[in-house]
Amino acid sequence: MTRRRVVKKMKKFLLMITLVMFTVGFVFANGNAEQSKAKTSVSKKNFGANYYSNKPGERNFKLPTTGVGTKISTNVVAKDEYSLACVVKNATNPYMIKMLDGAKKAAKDMGCKMVVLGPSKADNIEEQVSIVEDLIQKGVQGFILHPSDSKGIMPAVRKANEKNIPVATIGTPTADPTVAYLRSGVDYYKTGVVVAAAVAKKLGDKGNIIVLEGAPGAQNGQERLQGIKDEFAKYPDIKIIASQTARWNRVKGMQVMENLLQRFDTVDAVIGCNDEMAIGAIQALKAAGIADKVVVAGFDANKDGCLAIKNGDMLVSYNTDPFGSTYLATVYLVKHLNDPSFYPPQYFIPFPDTQEHPLIDKSNVDEFMKNQAWWL
Repeated sequence: MTRRRVVKKMKKFLLMITLVMFTVGFVFANGNAEQSKAKTSVSKKNFGANYYSNKPGERNFKLPTTGVGTKISTNVVAKDEYSLACVVKNATNPYMIKMLDGAKKAAKDMGCKMVVLGPSKADNIEEQVSIVEDLIQKGVQGFILHPSDSKGIMPAVRKANEKNIPVATIGTPTADPTVAYLRSGVDYYKTGVVVAAAVAKKLGDKGNIIVLEGAPGAQNGQERLQGIKDEFAKYPDIKIIASQTARWNRVKGMQVMENLLQRFDTVDAVIGCNDEMAIGAIQALKAAGIADKVVVAGFDANKDGCLAIKNGDMLVSYNTDPFGSTYLATVYLVKHLNDPSFYPPQYFIPFPDTQEHPLIDKSNVDEFMKNQAWWL
């Protein structure tokens, strides 16, 4: 056999080996992709993309609580004096304080111990993780968390999972499912849809809109913003002319609105993604002498937001009830501790929802302020 023929055969052999390895690699990679796809599918099936397993606007199960706001209550009793903890984004914001108050009230009603904490620096995820890890070491038996960051909180959540400590989330969800498989609280996307629809109706389905967004990267803010955009997309004559962050802050809301008024001659409505930004916008509109010509809407139904509705400065707000949603999450957590085989009927239980009449306007603001407000 000549040298040329030997070299030719060797090249052919190497080519066959390469093709085999490529094929095996492709099959292996494709197999991994299919497994990964299967895991994702299972995850979505179990934990949630489809939040509602019932008719729109109706629950097909009964909540273990009655009432909303500070009037919420339960008949659930803890089988043991469980040691629980509620950790939120910070312990200074009035909204967060009411979340902590809801957890304390629920624990007291059911006969549990409750520690409530938040980072000293607002939204500091490193400090929040440290707080949770420290509480795990101290023997806490269950957590209610409002994460500062969905992904950033996961190291602490995984440590809780390793010790089989159930975790329920309120507000912002964790990136991966928790032991208790529960997210309680308002459906932020739906709030955006509902408030945007109310604004569209008031404007006669046409007009120029400014949206004041929450902090960049905040998942709850992004969900709400998407709801607003999707709803307005249904109206050909409604245009969002500006959408800019004011970081959930009243002063920032006023400053951003002042700047935007320099850019746009015609503004028909402003939606602040919380009441604080909406009130800041109202202040800017009043200073410009056009407050009576612009529709303003907000979210959270806080005290000043409700007063603005009552006085005619704001059209609507949405009761997000931090007190009641945390209370409900705590009740579900205790039910799981009482019976580890028990899980909530859905991964995400939106609360307040349609049944609790969360849209607040001039027709119901007095009743809400008197009997239902979470800030009472």
